[in-house]
Amino acid sequence: MTNAARPDDPLIKGWCPGALRPMLSGDGLVVRVRPFGGRLRRAQVDGLASLAAAHGNGMVDLSSRGNLQLRGVREDSFGALIEGLRGLSLLDVNAEVEGRRNILITPFWTAGDETEYLSAALGDALAKANAPDPPVKFGFAVDTGDLPVLQSASADIRLERDAQGVLILRPDGAAYGKQVDVQTAISEAIQLAHWFVAHRGEHNRMAKLLATGQPLPVGFNRPIQTQTYQPAPGLSEQGVLTGLAFGQLTAQTLAGLAKHGALRMTPWRMVLIEGAEQMPPMPDLIASQDDPLLRIAACTGAPGCPQALIETRPLARALARQLQPDQTLHVSGCAKGCAHPKPAALTITGTAQGLSLIHNGRASDDPAQTGHSPHSILKAI
Repeated sequence: MTNAARPDDPLIKGWCPGALRPMLSGDGLVVRVRPFGGRLRRAQVDGLASLAAAHGNGMVDLSSRGNLQLRGVREDSFGALIEGLRGLSLLDVNAEVEGRRNILITPFWTAGDETEYLSAALGDALAKANAPDPPVKFGFAVDTGDLPVLQSASADIRLERDAQGVLILRPDGAAYGKQVDVQTAISEAIQLAHWFVAHRGEHNRMAKLLATGQPLPVGFNRPIQTQTYQPAPGLSEQGVLTGLAFGQLTAQTLAGLAKHGALRMTPWRMVLIEGAEQMPPMPDLIASQDDPLLRIAACTGAPGCPQALIETRPLARALARQLQPDQTLHVSGCAKGCAHPKPAALTITGTAQGLSLIHNGRASDDPAQTGHSPHSILKAI
């Protein structure tokens, strides 16, 4: 094997699909559904399964922001799909509001608590005409349980609690938050988003702006809690958390889940089945905390993505058997690294010259080895 330069630069589109603004991929349109409150009622789950089968290729992806992506949607069927989503109350009023409503919500909430209220109020605020207009990947997290669980997930403005249980507003990348309460939290979050838009310059994410030394407004002086929670399948007070290999499931599996309860979305390639007391006996679900597939990220790959240079998920499954208990693996069809923007212990990137192997890095980093075939990469890790 020979060392080589970084992989071929892929096309970066700079925006994410929605339902009202789908994205054309190698297997048809990608239609991203953003559940309100991070939750789908049983009727909505069943309806989405039917729509995915009728208007797409029957494959559904759970995104790193807790959204569901219907794949392979045919252009001549898109209008009927939108009407179906409207009938399920899963559409925003327009594409602009949909694009702003990037909200992650902890799945560990109870009906009527502050998390449920704050997530709904934040969604309403982002739908107003005077809402901030941040970059397309800018997002919010409502992580207001006793302990934070979403700090490793992508968000720019976070609602959390400090060690004393005080509700705080925290810009991503900051070690301190600002004390707020239920009445002021949303207006303060919106104000912080406006502040970011006014000061961001060329920066699209909050943490990158703060890394330049840009001072925050006054009041950010409450030390934050550091997350210790590690997502894993199993029981919780709210139901059963179950894993999905690569965050993908079929319409048939989605319909099966609808029989067991409402679903709460997560950014961990898992869903929480609300009120369930045991793991459903379905072959596509990951029930064991030790399953190596939980530590593997793999994008759609070829041929579903036109930029991917390899079939990712068959390779990822083959490599799962060789993964060490403490290792994470990212298999990326190209250098964009969509499935896992952060470093992984092992990253395999598809390039025009073959497979590249990267240690403790991202898909776009310089490889330790390149020119591998799917067969030889099995011996290299």
